[in-house]
Amino acid sequence: MSTVMRSSALMASGTVVSRLTGIMRDVAAAAALGFYLVADAFSLGNSLPTIIYILVVGGALNAVFVPQLVRRMKDDPDDGKAYADRLLTLVGTVLLLLSVVAVLAAPLIVDLYTPADYPQAEFELAVAFARLCLPQILFYGIYTMLSQVLNARGQFGAPMFAPIANNVVAIATFLLFISVAGTSAAADGVLTSSQVLILGIGTTLGVVVQALILIPLLVRSGHVWRLRFDWRDAGLGRAGVLAFWTIALVLVNQATYVVVARLATQANVDATVAGVTAAGLTTYQKAHLVFMLPHSVITVSIVTAMLPALSRIAHSGDLPRVGREIGSTMRLAASFIVPIAAILLVTGSGIAVLLFGYGAAIPAQAAIMGQIVSVFMLSLLPFTLFYVLLRGFYALEDTRTPFFITVVFSLIWLALAVPLFRLVGSGGPQVASLAFSYGISYWIGMAVAWFMLARRVGGLDSARTIGAVARMLGAGAVALLCMLGVRALLSTHVTGPATADKWAVLATVAAVAVTGSVAYFVAAWILRISEVSAMMEVVKRKVFKR
Repeated sequence: MSTVMRSSALMASGTVVSRLTGIMRDVAAAAALGFYLVADAFSLGNSLPTIIYILVVGGALNAVFVPQLVRRMKDDPDDGKAYADRLLTLVGTVLLLLSVVAVLAAPLIVDLYTPADYPQAEFELAVAFARLCLPQILFYGIYTMLSQVLNARGQFGAPMFAPIANNVVAIATFLLFISVAGTSAAADGVLTSSQVLILGIGTTLGVVVQALILIPLLVRSGHVWRLRFDWRDAGLGRAGVLAFWTIALVLVNQATYVVVARLATQANVDATVAGVTAAGLTTYQKAHLVFMLPHSVITVSIVTAMLPALSRIAHSGDLPRVGREIGSTMRLAASFIVPIAAILLVTGSGIAVLLFGYGAAIPAQAAIMGQIVSVFMLSLLPFTLFYVLLRGFYALEDTRTPFFITVVFSLIWLALAVPLFRLVGSGGPQVASLAFSYGISYWIGMAVAWFMLARRVGGLDSARTIGAVARMLGAGAVALLCMLGVRALLSTHVTGPATADKWAVLATVAAVAVTGSVAYFVAAWILRISEVSAMMEVVKRKVFKR
């Protein structure tokens, strides 16, 4: 546990800076483009490279590469170097060809993600952005592959810091756009070709920098990547079999996201027709970004540090210990996630106004985005536990079971999202219905994954884990009630996050967050939640070590 905590702390520090600069990037993007239809066109074009990359190889690399590379580092006389070089070369070649094909097929891809009544001007704008951004596919792959090699060699920090360079380049890009076009271009709905080039080339350049910055770090770790095309009989077949089910899983996820993206884009079209505050795909994506922030900083750091060791334990055949390690990881992650979810549930709108209510993004648009953040918080805990559970299956080199679990999750999400979307009002309520359906689906998916993995390994220390998480939820409920009380007391001085003075909003958010944090830790101490106590001891040692 101490080793995981130390590695997690290193990665978390890099991830915190990376995510903070990521938030700054999105603040700059909102100031430049707001939440209008033009912003949706950019959001779609710039998100397609990530979607396609993950769809084809990204998920397989994350789930399969580390366990296989750890095995080859242990078993091969060259510590797995030749295997890593072959796999890097193979995936890089596939991604290069994929990038070229995707650029050529950009209109077809954009059409898949947009509704039938999407305005033609916005469609053409999204295609233009997609063509400029789709080459990112190759560099996302290079970054991920090099990161996985570094992780397998025990170098966890560098991959967490590399995205900072990407974010800095993106922030400079949006500031350049504002200096050239001002903050009214998005509301007018018309961008010039030079403005499109600034946004498209600038954001792609950031991804290029993020990938290439890892090459000298890899060399310094002792691995010089050499191109190797001798793929035949090189042991890649095992990874291919495992990757099949992971790619199928990602395909299901992305098929679901196609529906969600079309609905979210439709929400902004409906908002424009109805004359209500703009809210659509960009609103959904930025709310999801805030939702993912605590997961990325905490859960991913903990699990990334835990996964190589867990893979070695699974390889040794000690399944009961695998179950205990997964249970411990879930409890550790939940001890952080529960209070954060409670705080963001209450402060979502205020934080969104403070971060995103500038430039082209009027405060009312940011407030709606913050309300979506609050809805997303209902799913933060099950999302975290689901993520840990799936990594347990991957450590066992079982990618088939997560596929079927994901099918169940996706079907539930769509079964809830589509009818709810049609029942609620235009714009913000439609986007909120997507986030609410997302949360319900993860609670069910998490329960299914828990049951199946526990049966597979002979238990996940479930009684202890459920008891600990239940006490954490109890402490979170106490914190939630205290925060709602403080917000109610301050409401007479703040007329509402969409119209209030930002200093008043800041004071309210700060008071509510401090109240929630203190209330949670006091309740956790009273309930004797050992994971929270251990976390506080680590923080105390770090703060007072001198």
